[in-house]
Order: sequence, then C-alpha cells, then structure tokens
Amino acid sequence: MNPLRLPRAICLPLALMLPLPAFAANATGVAPAAPLGSKVWAWDNLVVKPTPNGLRRDVVDQPTATLARFESHVTTLHPGRMSHAPHQHAQEEFILLKEGTLDVHINGQVTRADTGSILFFASNDLHNVTNVGDTPATYLVFNFATAATKTAPAEGVAAARLPGKLPSQIFHWNKLAFKPGPKGGRREIVNSPTCTCANLEGHITTLKAGETPHAAHQHPDEELVIVKDGTMECTVDGITQRGGPGSIFFYGSNAMHGMKNVGHTEATYYVFRVITEATPQPPAKKT
Repeated sequence: MNPLRLPRAICLPLALMLPLPAFAANATGVAPAAPLGSKVWAWDNLVVKPTPNGLRRDVVDQPTATLARFESHVTTLHPGRMSHAPHQHAQEEFILLKEGTLDVHINGQVTRADTGSILFFASNDLHNVTNVGDTPATYLVFNFATAATKTAPAEGVAAARLPGKLPSQIFHWNKLAFKPGPKGGRREIVNSPTCTCANLEGHITTLKAGETPHAAHQHPDEELVIVKDGTMECTVDGITQRGGPGSIFFYGSNAMHGMKNVGHTEATYYVFRVITEATPQPPAKKT
C-alpha cells in the first residue's frame, strides 16, 4: 500500500442517485450522521436480506472525514436477473465481482466480466449489470460523493470527453499483470484522476502466509481493503480484528494501522485510496 501524495478534490460512486448530505441539523432538527471512523465489516457478520432479484447485504451509508457520503452494499443476483434498467447518477461507483459472471452495460455497449474483475462507472454514464451465469453472482458496491459531484457533466463523462479523467471501464481479473515479490506479489489496477476525484489509486496484493505487507503506518487519505482470498488480520488504533473473503476494512484518515496474513495459505486483497479537498493534513512529526 504505497502512500499517495496527490492533488486534492475527489469523489466516487453510488448505486442509487444519492444527494449530498448537509453537515448541520436540517429543518426538522435531525442532526446528520457522525463521520465514519476506522471499521471492519466481517463477511460472516453482514445481514442477508432477500430481494426480488436475489439478496442484499447493507454495509454502510455515512459521511467520512474526507467524503460527503460513503455508501456500500453487497448484491447477489440470481441467474438471468439484472441489477436494474440502465441508469445514471452523478456520483462515481466501483464494483468488485466476488463470484459469478456478469454482462456489464456501459453507454450501450455490453462486455462480459468474470470473478475478481473490477467495474468502474464514471459520473452520469449509463450502466447496469446482468447475471449471465448458471449460478448466483455476488458483487460488492462502493459509492462515494463529495462536493465535486455537483459539478459532474449531466451528459455523462463519455459524452463530455474529459481529457485525463478515468472513463467507465472494466478491469478484467485475467488481464491484470501479476508481479511477484519476496512476500507474494502485486497487481496494479488504476492510478488516475476521475471526473470527481483528483485521483483514484487501486491495486491488489497477494501475501504469503504469516507475512505483513509493511510496518504499521498512517496517512491522511482514507483507505479501503477488501479481502478476496485467505484470512487477513488488521490492527487499527490498537484494536485487532480478522476477516475472510468478502470482508471490508476501512482505515480512517491518519489512523495507525497494520495488516498480517494469519491464514495457512496465501491471502489476496484489493486496496483503494482516494484524496479529497477535505482530506486532513498529515500528522505532525514528533520532535
């Protein structure tokens, strides 16, 4: 997990059209949700709810220190079912396909994605997914919003042709080059500005049993880790927790955190980091 020092101003996605929240009590006197701190959502603890198309597991819907809104859930689609009709929204969105096979619709084009792939939907681009496999398809959805979301082009990023901004696309698992290292290996996913983010950086780490990726450290940008295979242990602000496949670790801004593969086999996990205009400054160095 390499620290990033990138320009500030970001946002990511939502699977539904979500308004930016106010950060003061509204007219009804109801105060907004408190910012999310570091958190672990173990897969086995997520509550499963049936839906007309399959299953849903809600994870979080809350502001953070750097995001106006962070929403995440897990969808399972029965074979032949689609997520929804193709739709668009200003907030950007990315999806991790935990298991199954999806046809991914982006602005009228359909592309097949297999287990392990990452889908990115840029602001206001039309998109949806359909399970075209013979078994259920399960995927994790992550949506982010900041003040920059309000200025996203209504016609969509593809139509707006924004130079240098990450377009909607699929990062296919079998096309991500694996680079071996002494502790395991790494796959690069993305490192690019987006329409509403100064930068989105993502990679996949594979770690040998008993290894740690690095010493405990802290950084201003918030970080998401999603376990693909194996069992990872994280210690954040002195508290240690574990998670297997599908588990999500969220490290708050400047939280001291470290990780270790505590299983008997290799562990593989996704890492995503973003920086916004609201990202705090690095902690002051002790003298």
